[in-house]
Amino acid sequence: MKNNFYDPKYYVNREVSWVQFDHRVLNEAKNKKVPLFERLKFMSIVSSNLDEFFMVRVASLIDMIHAGYEKKDIAGMKPKKQLEALLAEIHVLVEEQYNAFNRSLVPALLKAGLEIVKHHEELTEEEQAYVDKYFMESVYPVLTPMAVDSSRPFPLIRNKTLNLGAMVRKKGTKEDLEFATVQVPSVLDRIVVLPAGNSGTTRIIMLEEIIERNISKLFLHYDIVCAQHYRITRNGDFTLQEEDAEDLLQEIQKQVKKRQRGDAIRLEVEEGMDKHLLKFLKKELKIEDEEVYHIDGPLDLTVCMKIYGMSGFDSLREAKHNPMPVPEFEGAESIFEGIRKGDVLMHHPYQSFTPVVDFIRQAATDPRVLAIKQTLYRVSGNSPIIAALQKAAGEGKQVTVLVELKARFDEEHNIEWAKQLEKAGCHVIYGLVGLKTHSKITLVVRKDEDGIRRYVHLGTGNYNDSTAKLYTDIGLFTCDTKIGEDATAVFNMLSGYSEPEGWNDLLLAPLWLKERFIYLIRREVANVKAKKSAHIIAKMNSLCDPDIIAELYAASSAGVKIDLIVRGICCLKVGIPNVSENITVRSIVGTFLEHSRIFYFENAGDSEIYCGSADWMPRNLERRVEIVFPVKDARHKAELRHILDVELADNIGASVLEPDSYSYHKPDRRGKKTINSQAIFVQEAVEKYEASLPKEENDGRRFIPAMSPTEGALPKD
Repeated sequence: MKNNFYDPKYYVNREVSWVQFDHRVLNEAKNKKVPLFERLKFMSIVSSNLDEFFMVRVASLIDMIHAGYEKKDIAGMKPKKQLEALLAEIHVLVEEQYNAFNRSLVPALLKAGLEIVKHHEELTEEEQAYVDKYFMESVYPVLTPMAVDSSRPFPLIRNKTLNLGAMVRKKGTKEDLEFATVQVPSVLDRIVVLPAGNSGTTRIIMLEEIIERNISKLFLHYDIVCAQHYRITRNGDFTLQEEDAEDLLQEIQKQVKKRQRGDAIRLEVEEGMDKHLLKFLKKELKIEDEEVYHIDGPLDLTVCMKIYGMSGFDSLREAKHNPMPVPEFEGAESIFEGIRKGDVLMHHPYQSFTPVVDFIRQAATDPRVLAIKQTLYRVSGNSPIIAALQKAAGEGKQVTVLVELKARFDEEHNIEWAKQLEKAGCHVIYGLVGLKTHSKITLVVRKDEDGIRRYVHLGTGNYNDSTAKLYTDIGLFTCDTKIGEDATAVFNMLSGYSEPEGWNDLLLAPLWLKERFIYLIRREVANVKAKKSAHIIAKMNSLCDPDIIAELYAASSAGVKIDLIVRGICCLKVGIPNVSENITVRSIVGTFLEHSRIFYFENAGDSEIYCGSADWMPRNLERRVEIVFPVKDARHKAELRHILDVELADNIGASVLEPDSYSYHKPDRRGKKTINSQAIFVQEAVEKYEASLPKEENDGRRFIPAMSPTEGALPKD
């Protein structure tokens, strides 16, 4: 009987799979082999991940339930069932997070000389005087206390803000309790360092504790019955009706403002909150019991990133890695000269992102450059690429920029960039109706001595010089004629209605990328059946497309060896007899966020390898403009295969998916050499650069790696 590879029992719910990913990040915060302050970073990342997850994924499920949407997901679960399972998983995650914070991190910080004062009652007399003075001079003028009564309705509590709620009663009366609240101002530092004592320990206190200590000064004619902390998360997801929007930019601006007023979907409260206060908040915010999280510790542990940034604790942090120069561009007169010598493959952040910025900068001022075309999804706050594009337009060059206004949580940022680029004279386009443009491509048209030549940069990551130091990505420079023709066709398609009859090398979603991947998987099946070599290695952020997973199951059942490196969501199960026995899945969480997408197909010894912007998710393959590009140069193919092989051997940052649905375990290292893939790539980037230097410059150079290959990896998400 033929196996049904779409059977829901073969799939994991994507939301539950994501929670397990956040567990893997939390495991790094628990890992005592990781430097202490790096563990604080991971603790912060768990919280920031959860915030976004609630605003988008949990909110989406709630919207489905309210709309009466009953369709099952790939794991056979209706939205209501998904939400129930998900909230149960998240409650477990949050409990584990605070257990780790209170029982492991806080004592370890104290031992290292940093004490977090949990309650203001624990302050010494000297510290009390200090914080009271600080409150009156620096905090009090910023606060806006708000009472709720018959003339003053319940105020708007802004999304993700930290607040103090109080039940108050007029002095000298027995009147009913009234509610009052004050927002902890985000414009002030949440971490307040207390005066140095004689113990040699640095003591810090949270700003909300200082406000709580002095809250009576905000409500002078009232007795404070109780005052406790709370925080809400609102529905941050919105759906654009692009076809009906006369001006997409204005419509997005309007929708972004609604985020602060979206329905409350999570309420975090201080553990032991007064029952009257909690009842009032639940009623006004329309929150159910399962949406309330009772927190034993500071609300919003993204504050751990603030602690991480404190001075005086350098020895407790990971040594900073400085990206190495790209050898192919060292000594070249220009970026263009370096590219003409041959394709250049870059591995960020081990190698510098500077050549990508220089590509635009040099194009902006080069008199031979005629046009620059680029897609922008997320860029940094003070982007040198934006500045270069503006300069290019000022130089009279034809500059076309696709700014994706629908990049979630970067909408306002991108709207501002779009306005600035238009003001500078760039031709700004917003992509295709109903599709996000997630592709990473830049085209520079230059009049060289031997004629017009197209220079192209393709990547797996955003044109963001800041995140390029934190995310692992692949970039390719080329002036290959066929890819240049395809690049021109891409921009013509994005800016107008011109789709060419044929393409050369680039694979595009939503046109035929998914079909091509399915063809490549099936070709491996044909090869294994013909007794030829067959192997698939795929690295990506997420895997949840049911058609791709079904094809992988079919390939596995036919005998194709499949190794997957999936950082986050993975809806595929391993180890199912006659279905996925030949599939392995591993997730790497390290110092850098694993972001590159690399796809390797053995092809009977004539291997093909691709990189690009797309994960194996329905949204990437069907609802976004994505580009996946072939890597043709034999040296570069070998380099990418090496990257995959090292990551498959990683036993420090990697966790391996077990056959029980969605749990992961660390590889057994007993008797084995420890392998930290990220540390190895740091070392190899330095060695590659040093090998390219003239001998007299290289003599006597020594490198001490920022991360030892034998030490624990440190994730940053």
